[in-house]
Amino acid sequence: MTPIVEDEDQGTSGPAAVGGGRVVTEALDVTHGPILYLDDITVSFDGFKALNNLTLTVEAGELRCIIGPNGAGKTTMMDVITGKTRPDSGTAFFGQTIDLLRMTEPQIAHAGIGRKFQKPTVFEQHTVFENLELAMKTDKRVRASLRARLDSAQGDLIAATLEQIKLADAPDRAAGLLSHGQKQWLEIGMLLMQEPRLLLLDEPVAGMTDAETERTAELFNSLAGKHTLVVVEHDMDFVGAIARTVTVLHEGSVLAEGAMDAVQNDERVIEVYLGR
Repeated sequence: MTPIVEDEDQGTSGPAAVGGGRVVTEALDVTHGPILYLDDITVSFDGFKALNNLTLTVEAGELRCIIGPNGAGKTTMMDVITGKTRPDSGTAFFGQTIDLLRMTEPQIAHAGIGRKFQKPTVFEQHTVFENLELAMKTDKRVRASLRARLDSAQGDLIAATLEQIKLADAPDRAAGLLSHGQKQWLEIGMLLMQEPRLLLLDEPVAGMTDAETERTAELFNSLAGKHTLVVVEHDMDFVGAIARTVTVLHEGSVLAEGAMDAVQNDERVIEVYLGR
């Protein structure tokens, strides 16, 4: 397969940054297999195995929920997928041809993997519209940025994203004035402006009101199919509202996997995580 080569820096600093030097990736191929494939991933920190021969596959368009007790390896797993942590052993592929373990964090982001951390990070002094505009997948080099003008297609994309993240009535509001839940939605919108194929979302409804949590479930269900979502979450009601498949991690490995009802009634999961 012919590599796609992006010359020079195309990144930006701050939220939803995707740049970071010369990027060389292959086109994403999910025609004959999963979009994400982790096999026998092991990560050790001072003798402690944060991941212990972890094997996980996620299909394109899937909405997968990852649950498990603190220390189960959920964050380390996302760190490996995004290039923040290098495993001691194992393989990690994005599609059939993109070897994540040979790429930098910016290259992985550019290839189509977006990550949202638990705490929302937005440009608070800028408006909602400006945050989305800044996050758009465009040439971020200084000269190009100085000449850039928003065209009609880009304006339509921002408008559609505002509708999707339920902020169509607040394009001119300063991001710093949004509620916690609205900031979470805005950051998700900023990721969507990068046109990712895979979204990693870490405890997205932590701190949200019940109404915001319900609307976030609606948002995630609307994204599934066009995007692949991997959601790490502790709120079991929220997981139940969105999950097609639930993976339970324990001590760095997959303890159980399946439909929500099956996982909730698994004696091993009850013992180590859900309680009686």
